[in-house]
Amino acid sequence: MNKQARVIYNPTSGREIIKRNLADVLNILENAGYTASAHATTPEAGDAKREAELAVSEHYDLVVAAGGDGTINEVINGIAGKDYRPKVGIIPTGTTNDFARALHIPRDVIKATKIIASGKSVAMDIGKANDTYFINIGGGGRITELTYDVPSKLKTMLGQLAYYLKGIEMLPSLKATRVKVEYDDGIFEGEAMFFLLGLTNSIGGFEKIAPDAKLDDGKFSLIIVKKVGLPEFIRLVTLALRGDHIKEPNVIYVKSQKVMVTSAEKMLINLDGELGGETPMSFTNLNRHIEFFADISSIPASDLAVIKEDTATV
Repeated sequence: MNKQARVIYNPTSGREIIKRNLADVLNILENAGYTASAHATTPEAGDAKREAELAVSEHYDLVVAAGGDGTINEVINGIAGKDYRPKVGIIPTGTTNDFARALHIPRDVIKATKIIASGKSVAMDIGKANDTYFINIGGGGRITELTYDVPSKLKTMLGQLAYYLKGIEMLPSLKATRVKVEYDDGIFEGEAMFFLLGLTNSIGGFEKIAPDAKLDDGKFSLIIVKKVGLPEFIRLVTLALRGDHIKEPNVIYVKSQKVMVTSAEKMLINLDGELGGETPMSFTNLNRHIEFFADISSIPASDLAVIKEDTATV
C-alpha cells in the first residue's frame, strides 16, 4: 500500500516556480512510492496551517512545504502541536530560505524533491513561543522587524537585497529597549538593541551569526546585543558576518533550552520572519520534535548532536 503525501505550496513564491514544476514534483513522489496530492495556498492567513492540520488528521505519511520560510512556518504550526506528526519535506522557493540552507536543501525544485524521494531524514529541534511554533529564529528589537516591514512585492523583485536596503533605511531609527531575558544559566536585565534565538546557524541569510548552533541538541543559541551607539552597532554587524561577534563585551552569547523575555515597553516578536506577537514571551526548545527529509550526507557532523543514520525510510 502506497504512503500518502500532501504537497502544500505557495503558488506565488519564487516567481511561481513551483507552479511550473508541480507535475514533475508529484511524479517524483509517486515514483518514490507515495500517492501524492497538492494544495495551493491562498492569501488568507493560516491557510497553510489549516491544510497541514487536515493532513495530520488524515494521517498522511509526508507533508511537503513548498515556499519561503513563512510557508514552512505555517505548515509546522499545523503539525508541531499534534501527537501524530508526519515527516516533513522542504522545497525552498522563498527569499532567504534559512531553514532549507541549514538542511543543505538546494533551491532547485527538482533537486529538492529528489532529496525527499531519497527517504533520508533527520530529527530536528523546534521552537515554541507561548503557543506558536517556529523552526529557525525568534527575536525582538527594532532591527528584527525589518523582515515583515519589507513589502512582499519588493522581496519578489529584489530578493535578499530588499532586506539589506530596508536595514540601511532603519539604521538611523534604531534604539535600545529595556528588557529582562531569563535563560537557563542567568538573567540579563537592562537595555538591549535586540535579542535572537537561533535554532540553526543560518539567520537572515548569514551562516555565522550562531556559529556553533546544532540542529538537534535541545538548545537555542541566544544572542543579546546590549545598548550601543550606531557606529558600534555597525561594527558588531560587520563582525557577525564573520562569526567574530560572540566574544565581544556588548554581546551575550549562550545556549539555553528555555528563555523568558519581558519588557518595560511594547516589544514585537519576530518568529521565522513573521510577526509572532509581543512580550511577555516564553520560549521553549522542543528537542528532535519533527523529522525532516534532508541531504544528511552534506550536513556537517558538527551541526548535529546525535549521530546521523544515512538510511532510507521509503
